[in-house]
Amino acid sequence: MPLSMHRASVPAFVQILSALSLVLDKAAAHCAAKKIDPSVLLGARLFPDMLPLSKQVQITCDFAKNTLARLSGTEAVKFADEEKSFDELKARIAKTLDLVKATKPETIDGSEGRDITVPIGGQPMTFKGEAYLVHVALPNFYFHAATAYDILRHNGVELGKRDFLGPR
Repeated sequence: MPLSMHRASVPAFVQILSALSLVLDKAAAHCAAKKIDPSVLLGARLFPDMLPLSKQVQITCDFAKNTLARLSGTEAVKFADEEKSFDELKARIAKTLDLVKATKPETIDGSEGRDITVPIGGQPMTFKGEAYLVHVALPNFYFHAATAYDILRHNGVELGKRDFLGPR
């Protein structure tokens, strides 16, 4: 049986978003234990021209929900990028997980050949659904999730690969 679009996306989004929420718990605990203002970690970057932790989490969520909306041919739910605390970022992840888990296979299976147009570098680019999922959406989703993890690890939060992957 071929891998469906639903099976190729929803479980991955659920796994990594759930793990990211737990990673944020560890970050909050780290801040409390070390007497670090949480805004320091929320604004931390790996390099000055990279986006901060809070934006990495927001974008990770956006790739999950927007990918599923694009594959289903529906309008994506929009979230304001206003989170200023670990709890607010965790709430965003929870809302995203609700949307992801509510995605039924029949809404995205069969979208492999659907044209998906997205802005890349300010220019619209069109992909077939499968190519969009495999070559654009999933790599970007993992990139921003891993960057959030890396920012925290770089700043001393005790994390390992199992934290990134989450409980199984």
